[in-house]
Amino acid sequence: MTCFVGQEPVLFNTSVRNNILYGLDENDTVDEKWISKCEKMCNLRFLYKNGNEGLATEVGPRGSRLSGGQKQRVAICRALMRDPKVMLLDEATSALDAQSEAIVQKALEAAREGRTSFAIAHRLSTIQNCDVILVNADGRVVEQGTHGELMATKGVYYKLFMQSQR
Repeated sequence: MTCFVGQEPVLFNTSVRNNILYGLDENDTVDEKWISKCEKMCNLRFLYKNGNEGLATEVGPRGSRLSGGQKQRVAICRALMRDPKVMLLDEATSALDAQSEAIVQKALEAAREGRTSFAIAHRLSTIQNCDVILVNADGRVVEQGTHGELMATKGVYYKLFMQSQR
């Protein structure tokens, strides 16, 4: 199974629970312990604060009652519910503020554990902890390695990283 989490997640005008279960085969049994584990990995604690109703919280049309970071975490949880072998993450944190990005980043790191993951990102903080980073320039891979290896070569990645720190 392969799952995709994009820059702008698609949520439906229903509960968080229905959104994270959406797309499961009707013959699949829903394991409440697995739901709880995925919920914790994705840091969905916000669902139990400020009068929210936990997984029964209604998200509104297109997730309009949730912040960008909250929508991303629900989308990641939906992907994890399928226990995918491969996860595709396309700019999964690009529209988030620093605090939301840090929370979503923790969820993504937990989600990548034991899986093959491909992360497409312009924010280098999103990919710093990846096992292998491919640097694309002009449509071609020009460098590859870990964050440390790429920083040591002082090539394209190094320059991009240093620019992002300003």
